[in-house]
Amino acid sequence: MSVSQVSLEEFEKRTAAYVNVINTHLETEIIAFSDEFFAEATNLITSTPPVREAGRYTEKGAWYDGWETRRHNTEEADWVIIKVGVNSARIAAVEVDTAFFNGNHAPAISVEGVYLEGKVNQSSFDTVQWQPIISHVECGPSQRHFFARDDGLTKQSFNYLRLRMYPDGGIARFRAYGSPVPVFPDDKSVVLDLASISNGGSAVAWSDKRFSGPDNLLLPGRGHDMSDGWETARSRTKGHVDWAIIKLGAPARISKVVVDTAYFLGNFPAAVKVEAINLDPSSEISATDSAWKDIVGETPAGPGKEHEFSLANGLATITKDELFTHVKLVMIPDGGVKRLRIFGTRV
Repeated sequence: MSVSQVSLEEFEKRTAAYVNVINTHLETEIIAFSDEFFAEATNLITSTPPVREAGRYTEKGAWYDGWETRRHNTEEADWVIIKVGVNSARIAAVEVDTAFFNGNHAPAISVEGVYLEGKVNQSSFDTVQWQPIISHVECGPSQRHFFARDDGLTKQSFNYLRLRMYPDGGIARFRAYGSPVPVFPDDKSVVLDLASISNGGSAVAWSDKRFSGPDNLLLPGRGHDMSDGWETARSRTKGHVDWAIIKLGAPARISKVVVDTAYFLGNFPAAVKVEAINLDPSSEISATDSAWKDIVGETPAGPGKEHEFSLANGLATITKDELFTHVKLVMIPDGGVKRLRIFGTRV
């Protein structure tokens, strides 16, 4: 297994088609850890960037927004076991952020995975065979580290990851990017949200993500504020539009679309439209492909509202038998959308 430490720009290229499966907006959980004397392991999965409060102390020492263990670990490494936020996922890359840990950061890390069925507790992991995902790599103080597998996605999917830091220290945030492996019902007539991360949906291309990225469109629920939606920069060019392309979790016959502007009260798009396309797996994705078809025509948008379009109301010139693999949400001219739901049946 070969692993490269890459720049942020290169990391974003390598993970563009993947999603972060360590996300508090999903069902990510801390299951077990070796130690968290100075700062709790749950901080690792916080969705917001780490912060520093200089001069703030607890009874155990300086306060840190991350996971920090005792000094002088007698074992090889401290560790934390994390349940990923989807059924399982194949992993391609991780981010390890040591922000504000300077002199007490983790000198090195590794990441392993395992798939376990049913309910688990800490003892469930005593005899498992952990599979390597990211080999032993060095980390520096107070910086974001981007590690990518040179051979791409793991062949195996995992629902639990173990982050190890050698021998001890602190890490602020941990993210793992990969491809979720959904569990679909046997009955293909069941209507599902096939844009959902949990059902294998992923944002694969976009025009802009100045304030927040289009992956957020695919999260469950309606969120808690504007931070967990997709928001672009203000445009100043006549005729400008912003767009995001979503790969559905399975080829689908689409029956309903929901565009939700929850919490976007003064910066929702003036209008939205949704297009769809059926692409061969080997085809390149282009926002300007002539094969894109309007399934929701240009429609005025409003603040904090679920805009719903069905076969009976608003889905333009779409038949029940048409098959699509990708959709494109277009914001006219720019703004923010909280969620995109694409309901349909698998083919």
